[in-house]
This record gives sequence, structure tokens and C-alpha cells, in this order.
Amino acid sequence: MLVSAFDYKQWSDRRTLAAMARIDRAAFPEAAAFTAQQLNHMVIVEELFRARLAGTPAPHRATNTDTVPDLQELAQRLAASSEWFSCQARDLTPAQRQQRLSFTFADGRQGCMSRQEILFHIINHGTYHRGAIGHALDLARVAHPADTYTVFIHEAEPARRG
Repeated sequence: MLVSAFDYKQWSDRRTLAAMARIDRAAFPEAAAFTAQQLNHMVIVEELFRARLAGTPAPHRATNTDTVPDLQELAQRLAASSEWFSCQARDLTPAQRQQRLSFTFADGRQGCMSRQEILFHIINHGTYHRGAIGHALDLARVAHPADTYTVFIHEAEPARRG
């Protein structure tokens, strides 16, 4: 299920990015800035959890930045992150998925989660922020994509509609 969930995440992220690119930045600067900030936060959180899973130092001190990279950079980082997490979901053994990792959150508080819980968190976290982006897209008069799991599985497997 985790493998399928990360396939869904990649699909949904691509649809969200395509919609974000359609925002009229001159007419709706606040919506454009908000969607970029949300995406920036998503990417940073994913990069922090990637480091925790890999046992490497945290690449960021906070879960957002004062300066938000452009959409192209964020899209590239998000795609790389999603691919990395997809590989983790596919390659971890059942025993590795249950392994608990202790770490420090960006706010300095301690945390402990299994690798599987971290993978689930990444799926859930992205869904939450894509929903916030969807609201900003509505305000900017850009149709937000239907990005639910049900749409994904029926698009991926059209025979299910039969």
C-alpha cells in the first residue's frame, strides 16, 4: 500500500504543480506567494525526514525559509524527494519498516517514529498542504485538480470503472 501511496503522491504533486503554474501572478500575488510557501514547506519537511531516515544531519534548521525558491526549483526538489521516498517504500523490508528512529524536530523537541510511520506522515503531510494549495487556487480562479486517491486509481487502472 505504501508503494501505491507514493505513486499517488507523485501523480498528485504533478497535478498540483501544473495548476500552480496557471496562477496569474500579477492579478493574484498573494495566492501565488501562499502556494509557493506551502510547497516550500512540503519540500523542506520531506528533506528533513529523508535525512532522519538516512541517518544524516538535518539539512534545514526550520520548516520554512524567509526566501522561497522559484517554482521550477521547488518542483525539481519535490520530484527528487518523491522518487527517494518511493524507493524507500519499495525497498524496505518489513522489519526495517518497523524500526523506530529517535530524532530532534526542527522546533527542538524530541521525536520517535518507525520508518513506516515516517513514510505515512510524508503522504499525509503532502495531502494536507495540497488541500491548502487547492483553496488558494480557488481564490486565484484556477481550477484545482481532482487529486484524490480514488481519481488516481481509476485513472491508473481505467478497467476499474467497468
